[in-house]
Amino acid sequence: MTDEELRRLARAHRVETHYFDWQGREVQVSPDTLRAVLEALAVDSSPAPTGGTGTEPAAEPGHGHAAVPAPLAQKAGRQWGFMTQLYSVRSRQSCGIGDLRDLADLATWSGKELGAGFLLVNPLHAAEPTPRIEPSPYLPSSRRYFSPLYLRIEDLPEYAEYPDREAVTTALRAVVTLDRDEVWAAKSRALELLFQRFVPDQGYRDYRRGEGEALTGFATWCALAELHGNDWRRWPRHEPGGARADRVEFHAWLQWRLDGQLAQAQRSARESGMEIGIIHDLAVGVHPGGADTYLYPDLFAAGISVGAPPDEFNQRGQDWGQPPLHPLRIAADGYRSYREMLAAVLRHAGGLRLDHVMQLSRLWWIPEGADAGEGAYVGYDRAAMLGVLTAEARAVGAVLIGEDLGTVEPSVREDLAAHQVLGTSLLWFERGPEGPRRPEEWRELCLATVGTHDLPPIAGMLHGDHIALRERLGLLTRPVEEEYRYHREELAAWFALLADLGLLRAEDQGEEAAVVRALHGFLARTPARLIGVSLADAAGERRTQNQPGTVEEYPNWRVPLGGPDGRDLGLEDLYTDARLRSLIEPITRAAGS
Repeated sequence: MTDEELRRLARAHRVETHYFDWQGREVQVSPDTLRAVLEALAVDSSPAPTGGTGTEPAAEPGHGHAAVPAPLAQKAGRQWGFMTQLYSVRSRQSCGIGDLRDLADLATWSGKELGAGFLLVNPLHAAEPTPRIEPSPYLPSSRRYFSPLYLRIEDLPEYAEYPDREAVTTALRAVVTLDRDEVWAAKSRALELLFQRFVPDQGYRDYRRGEGEALTGFATWCALAELHGNDWRRWPRHEPGGARADRVEFHAWLQWRLDGQLAQAQRSARESGMEIGIIHDLAVGVHPGGADTYLYPDLFAAGISVGAPPDEFNQRGQDWGQPPLHPLRIAADGYRSYREMLAAVLRHAGGLRLDHVMQLSRLWWIPEGADAGEGAYVGYDRAAMLGVLTAEARAVGAVLIGEDLGTVEPSVREDLAAHQVLGTSLLWFERGPEGPRRPEEWRELCLATVGTHDLPPIAGMLHGDHIALRERLGLLTRPVEEEYRYHREELAAWFALLADLGLLRAEDQGEEAAVVRALHGFLARTPARLIGVSLADAAGERRTQNQPGTVEEYPNWRVPLGGPDGRDLGLEDLYTDARLRSLIEPITRAAGS
């Protein structure tokens, strides 16, 4: 097969043969990549005996079970809210990480005291049931179920009936580090004790009946993982057995208790006066050896992982280590598992943010063994997936936010806007040919923020921490001096615009607090429907939560919330932090609170 025949075959199967990088340059996808991607799609790219061009494109399955996209109803007025990594927000009652009671308390305080309309948190998807537990909330075992790491033990009904509650509490309070394995060791011991006092009631039976085979399958996988390890790809070659019924029941009970505490967090948020409440985050995919790929193997493409091509902040590209959903197989399934997953995540949510919204339209497929930049975009049926998504959100009155940063097709943003799905406008990336965009030039249908969890907080950005870190880790592709020069020029352009708007005096450009206030004042002047304030920015944190392109080289997703002096902050510290209120005052004032 000639290269041109190969490219024609790829295009017939929604595999893009070229793309434009972050600098606007056209990049051709290599023939080797195209062959690997077509193989993962079960398309034969070898020459046909008759001299043809290989397998003809499979007929697109009908989408009778997929909803037709329809616009969402929007919440009244403009809203602002905190964005945070829940595990990093610990209270004095936490066991090492922030939990669902901390989530409820943070929502109550920010809603009642500060007038926030929502609280956006990291994905709370299910992690592994035994150590080592994956630190990244964006690489879960399952997107449908939740992580019991976030349970507040003392809020469980079984705890109130336990005869030696003080001993349980003392053991939990002994864990103070943000170490998921240590946290789960303590929590699981407590949960095992409490489960012994559990007596199934009608509420539990109704929950099990409603979840059906999906919950039984997930709980069974957890029980098997306790025996054979967290990665099913390393289990015995033949179907492993030995999942004890009581262990399956234990893991099903954990999900029921999570369902109750998630419901309570959303009730607390709404009762605090929040118009929206808790906005959950949806990861792009799952761990290749986790529960979802074990239970639904045919729905994933083998030999491929999802990532992103090189961009300005990740110049070597990103490989997220997640197998992609197979576009034709999920369509043939009528998007049933996709729909059920969305319904579960939205059940106790006021909104949903889609990490990397291109998961609705196309994903960057990287063949096994290839570098992150040696991939290709593979297309999905956007109308069908958007239809399922909006139908599930409309059923519960939830808002939708798509993270449409980076290389996103213009038509995707148009489709999202047409259906009232908000985009994401990130201040550091809002630049035009003449420099930073003025606030009136921003779009209305978006969540407007200064930064994201993949960038340092404002304090770290002002010091160029992201450049120093990437240089140390060997992640830069151009000289560090050039990076710093470009960074200084960008900051100078922003300072000039802030000064022109009367938000920042020249003599205050070196004062972190003044710059943070000015940037929040800038967000308040945009027409954005939602304004997201990073809790790390409000607290004065400087450390980065996640450095893309690293695994163990940096403590990703393991940084507790801290203040400007580097000291860890507890949730209670925020309640009386006058500096925090001052830094976000431009936004709370604009919101009328």
